[in-house]
Amino acid sequence: MSDLKLRIISAAILGPAVLALAYVGGLWFFALVLVAAVLFQHEWFSITGTSDKSASAAIGYTALCAACASYALSYPILAIVFVGGGALAVYLVGGLSQPARWGAEGIIYSGLALLSLMASRLGDIGLVFVFFLLIVVWATDICAYFVGRFLGGPKLWRRVSPNKTWSGALGGLSFAVLFGVGFVAAVGQVDLLRWGGLAVVLSIVSQAGDLLESAIKRRFDVKDSSRLIPGHGGIMDRVDGLVAAAIMAAALGLVFGGDPVNPILGLDLS
Repeated sequence: MSDLKLRIISAAILGPAVLALAYVGGLWFFALVLVAAVLFQHEWFSITGTSDKSASAAIGYTALCAACASYALSYPILAIVFVGGGALAVYLVGGLSQPARWGAEGIIYSGLALLSLMASRLGDIGLVFVFFLLIVVWATDICAYFVGRFLGGPKLWRRVSPNKTWSGALGGLSFAVLFGVGFVAAVGQVDLLRWGGLAVVLSIVSQAGDLLESAIKRRFDVKDSSRLIPGHGGIMDRVDGLVAAAIMAAALGLVFGGDPVNPILGLDLS
């Protein structure tokens, strides 16, 4: 219960701040996303064995900043080049070793998360979409926790995350669709079937992102990615589902014809 109280207090402070910056958009939101991406990468490096004082870490942080600036200036291809080039440089500097590979993968994951979250706020539909994304991911996480604790039942993937259950996963999915569709309906969106289908996909991917982080922490015998957020652990612990869902949304947008500057347009949500 004490841990739950800390989680609620932290969420009550951070949640409105994130929503406020998402509402304001522009450089303020980009700055928020960049800070989160840098912290995410820092925790990834810490878990997987890249020293923060190493050349590899410096390359990684520089790549993220350069990618953010390039995307903000409407050069998405250059931004992707910085992410891919940074990852390749870290792998080479690390002597093609396994820790270097983990470091390179962290740059790619952090970089794609950064660019996808920046893209989620662009365009006429950006404000609605980023709020929808946050609502779906948060509803998935919160409702999966409480439904799983209340109903219990078979474990989702015991070896990776012993506390997660199928009942929690399905409960989180159901409430994510309910709250996500309810939000877009309340703000005047009419193609609720499309929004609902997207909510299903993003909720599932969000839970997959959570499981991926759990698998990485278990691989390196780490409980939390850091102690940055009381009751929650680190940035990775809080945004693992969000970054996975954002990357998936951007990827789907590109597949369906979205522009590299604003892939979300490809989802045809407006």
